[in-house]
Amino acid sequence: MSDLKLYSPAESFSADAHIKSLDEYRSEYDRSIADPDAFWAEKASEYHWFKKWDKVREYNYDVRKGPGSIKWFEGGQTNIAYNCPDRHLDTAENRPPLLGRNEPGEQREISYNELHQEVSKFSNVLKSRGVKKGGSGFHLSANDS
Repeated sequence: MSDLKLYSPAESFSADAHIKSLDEYRSEYDRSIADPDAFWAEKASEYHWFKKWDKVREYNYDVRKGPGSIKWFEGGQTNIAYNCPDRHLDTAENRPPLLGRNEPGEQREISYNELHQEVSKFSNVLKSRGVKKGGSGFHLSANDS
């Protein structure tokens, strides 16, 4: 017998969660395993794509057939900055997209407009550090000035 213990979150937390229960999580997980291409295509369709992908994924997990690899949404074109928060500015500028909670009773709400302003500020920080369009990653150190 397993010593696994499950701890359920507070009902108020679960009510606001994207996945509200362990049963819902298991159902989503089972769908992702049974038909991964359909599952991930559905999830990706929740975002704006400037150009829809040609294929959800292409992969090789068998190293006897060559190097292991996976490619996601090839041929597709999207932009994370546009999807979060830019695409909401016209329709929900003052609606809060984010409800941050750290500890019980501690929370902060910000509007899409406020979030957009903060993202723009951080974008300018990245630009000032040489990050350019098409860059694949960056590292900010606490010691950077």
